[in-house]
Amino acid sequence: MIGLTLLTHRLPGARVLAFAALAVALAMVAPAVPAMAQAENAPVSVESRVPAMAPVVIDGRALFRVRGVTAYPAEERANAIAARIAAFAADASRSTDTLRTAEAEHGTDILAGDVPLMSVLDEDARIEGVSRQILARSDLAAIARAVTAYRDERSASRLIRDGLLTLAATAIAAIAAFLLVRLRRRLTDLVEHRYQRRVDQIEAGSFQLIRARSIWRAAHAIVTTVTLLLAIVGFYSYLHFVLNLYPWTRGFADRLFTLLLGPVGGVAMKILLSIPDLIIIAIVVLAAGYLLRLTRLFFEAIGSGRIKLANFEAEWADPTLKIVRLLVVAFAAVVAYPYIPGSQSAAFKGITIFFGVLFSLGSSSFIANLIAGYTMTYRRAFHVGDRIAIGNTIGDVTQVRLMVTHLRSLKNEELIIPNSTLLASEVTNFSSLTREKGLILHTTVGIGYETPWRQVEAMLLMAAGRTAGVLSDPPPFVLQKGLGDFCVTYELNVYCDRPLEMYELYTELHRAILDVFNEYGVQIMTPAYIADPATPKMVPKEQWFAAPARTADTTPVIKRRAI
Repeated sequence: MIGLTLLTHRLPGARVLAFAALAVALAMVAPAVPAMAQAENAPVSVESRVPAMAPVVIDGRALFRVRGVTAYPAEERANAIAARIAAFAADASRSTDTLRTAEAEHGTDILAGDVPLMSVLDEDARIEGVSRQILARSDLAAIARAVTAYRDERSASRLIRDGLLTLAATAIAAIAAFLLVRLRRRLTDLVEHRYQRRVDQIEAGSFQLIRARSIWRAAHAIVTTVTLLLAIVGFYSYLHFVLNLYPWTRGFADRLFTLLLGPVGGVAMKILLSIPDLIIIAIVVLAAGYLLRLTRLFFEAIGSGRIKLANFEAEWADPTLKIVRLLVVAFAAVVAYPYIPGSQSAAFKGITIFFGVLFSLGSSSFIANLIAGYTMTYRRAFHVGDRIAIGNTIGDVTQVRLMVTHLRSLKNEELIIPNSTLLASEVTNFSSLTREKGLILHTTVGIGYETPWRQVEAMLLMAAGRTAGVLSDPPPFVLQKGLGDFCVTYELNVYCDRPLEMYELYTELHRAILDVFNEYGVQIMTPAYIADPATPKMVPKEQWFAAPARTADTTPVIKRRAI
């Protein structure tokens, strides 16, 4: 497995072949694994069911097994036999030579003198496959050995020896712990001394994306983990050795092994049975990773202009990539989900439902803004840099995201508008058609009926011609919007190709209109009034630059800029 990993690491193209070969090999043995699990979990018939049996345990050692019946379970019978044997062993005045067998009506009894210890029944012998007398003699020998060991392990000489062994094991464990701490320090110093230069080269070669401090921290964590595992194994061995010396703790020493390796063995068996499913998941993840990489390269080429598609704009590349990536990940998750270990369990399904409910309750506005963001992108309503109006809000688009759109107002304020609001509002784009025909700026004036309309239109067109930034092609034009009670309403329309300077152009246009009408002595009737004044309401030319206005030679030139 390590060689395969190194090969696929150095030869990325060989990863698919390696995984395919491994999948084929496992596919050959995969049918056997579910069969084994099915056979293991298959129900057992009543005829082939083995009667319940329990071991007779003395000082943590199992002597033999006995069966039970419904009224007298095997475990209860085994505990009663063990108690009688322990009582006999605890009485040092009673010799093991008094142990004997005696035939009875119901079976063969094992006696300590005249005190019965247990009975060997025909059912016990039938399970073992031997005669009742042979099984009784075998159980008798086991009881004799257990009694002898029981008394020997509780003798003074044996307890002194076990105590000395405990002290020696404790001293060795302390020395080993001290050496392990020293070994950890030596390993850390050795790694730092030997690989210092290489780590510095990695940090420099990655443009400091990978910090040397992080590498050393990971190396220290690995060394610490290894030493901790060694310490745990050593401490377990020490406990097992010491507890196994004494009869009172020998049973717990044996259970230590079961407590430690039982769950590990169960997990290992689960992993072994899940290997075919894990291989399928790995293949799905690998295929999805390659597909995502190809998709990213394709849409990056579209965004940069290297690939051009009809009716597909380059700025759609990034949002479309996100959609495709989400679909690929979702499809891979759907395919791999049944093969995830534990995916069919009730707990896994409950957690999935819980997170689904949380997402559905807390993401309504999120989903609405997300969908609105994609809708606005593909509607071509506006682009970055366009000047738009949303209700009474006017600004320049600076950034379009999936959730919100950023605008810069005319007062240089940043406006952040949710995309759901944009989708539900009327959006006016001043820039989209400007690229083709130009933006029309328009303004109205009210002129009295005594002024010929031809003169008014000529003056308005003259004012348009004087305004810098107004296009001559298409030419300006004048509309008569209405014949009011006191004046005629004229509308001057001019074209411009700089929508970001529209309000500066309005200012220039209004100034030019005022100048032209004052030059020709025509009074602007807006706002309307009730009666004609004694003298026309106009500004004589000699008063155009009345204080504090500047003269024509010193009038500052307005620098146009995007507001």
